[in-house]
Amino acid sequence: MNGLVHLDAAELARRLASGELSSVEVTRAHLERIEEVDGVHHAFLRTDLQGALSTAAAVDAARSRGEVLPVLAGVPVAVKDNIVTRGLETTAGSRILEGWIPPYDATLVTRLRSVGMPILGKTNLDEFAMGSSTEHSAFGPTRNPWDPGRIPGGSGGGSAAAVASLQAPLAVGSDTGGSIRQPGAVTGTVGVKPTYGGVSRYGLIALASSLDQIGPVARRVEDAALLHEAIAGHDPLDSTSLTDPIGGFVEAARSGDVAGMRIAVVRELGGEGYQEGVRASFDHALSLLADAGAEIVEVSCPSFEFALAAYYLILPAEASSNLARFDGMRFGLRIEPSDGPITAERVMAATRGAGFGDEVKRRIILGTHALSAGYFDAYYGSAQKVRTLIQRDFAAAFSEADILVSPTAPTTAFPFGEKMDDPLAMYLNDIATIPANLAGVPGMSLPSGVSDDGLPVGFQILAPAREDVRMYRAAGVLERMLEQEWGGPLLEVHGVNGEVR
Repeated sequence: MNGLVHLDAAELARRLASGELSSVEVTRAHLERIEEVDGVHHAFLRTDLQGALSTAAAVDAARSRGEVLPVLAGVPVAVKDNIVTRGLETTAGSRILEGWIPPYDATLVTRLRSVGMPILGKTNLDEFAMGSSTEHSAFGPTRNPWDPGRIPGGSGGGSAAAVASLQAPLAVGSDTGGSIRQPGAVTGTVGVKPTYGGVSRYGLIALASSLDQIGPVARRVEDAALLHEAIAGHDPLDSTSLTDPIGGFVEAARSGDVAGMRIAVVRELGGEGYQEGVRASFDHALSLLADAGAEIVEVSCPSFEFALAAYYLILPAEASSNLARFDGMRFGLRIEPSDGPITAERVMAATRGAGFGDEVKRRIILGTHALSAGYFDAYYGSAQKVRTLIQRDFAAAFSEADILVSPTAPTTAFPFGEKMDDPLAMYLNDIATIPANLAGVPGMSLPSGVSDDGLPVGFQILAPAREDVRMYRAAGVLERMLEQEWGGPLLEVHGVNGEVR
């Protein structure tokens, strides 16, 4: 294995800036790594060898001319396949978009290109980001690098697995109810959901527009902070984009401290159903933060009990509306009935029947019913009222504490097929991550160790809206203390190092 793939993004950036490495050799090393192992992991749906090497060569040429370049110039990145890329197939993990070549770039992709980051390719996901295991991808599941017989989380399992298996130093995902953080927890990577509106959603194929948020995936907290600063900022093409100035994430991750910080454990996010090894890892991480000078308290957010139910009414309702555009008329798959008249209605029915998978159909039906006359107030309207209560609970909790913490997921990665026939059991994987999306607050998952089954555990940090820097401050401290105990980063110390097991 080429040793360059072991270097984290911050170290790669330093060596590239000093001239010790070239972007072409770094990018080529990762493309070779993909060729070597992705037949097992299936983290990528497609790669862009020519485009990535072209960007890398341009960065090297600019650097040789003495140009001052952005920090991450020349560092490769992978992009989740529900984020559109001009000239590169984008499917959102669905047959209905198979073969679609977008004519434009998402704002996120434009920013990655503008800072000189070679895009290695597009990563696998649950179809239209609907799932918690990446088993719902129309193109086959992604496998967890810690154990190929287990799920890598979802919907962004491809991005998390690509980073964990050393196929990419950085990746980008989208988080609607935990789709960056939960894969981070079960693959031993860092996943960040920024404050809603902190990163532009223009060019993200929408699942639920009031919940979706793009964010970074990395192996270490500093790397996530570097990528977050590169992709954040106001975008006039996104009506929900914040105008807040961006900065401070990297500094907080590198040198922040938690002395005097009030850190609250959320009572409702750690009860029955949490695996014992997950709880033990969480408790140990809490003790380290206390040793570093933080004050640990407990808060109650009673409405969180209803977050899962509210989420699975709001999300399907918005999804049924957003996915109405896939009708066989304008782009993507088109199926014409083999018998009888060819009408718009029959083409639409045939196309959607063939192009959508079972989970997508399930959520469209549920969402359409929740929005229908006679049921709107009882279901969707009631769910929005619960959402308001959740936002109020967050406000009350943050009046008592600087950040909130919990385990990211109730269990470690489960075996393939274990929950495919039980949608409710699958949905419960997001029980700790969903509240942040309903309230629009930022959340992060970072590795806190391994459970007694030898699989990684995630520690979730939540901060008030627009206070993402608080997450990085606490996460940087916790990561440094944990790595000092372990003797290095989790993936290296526990012998995974991206190797196929």
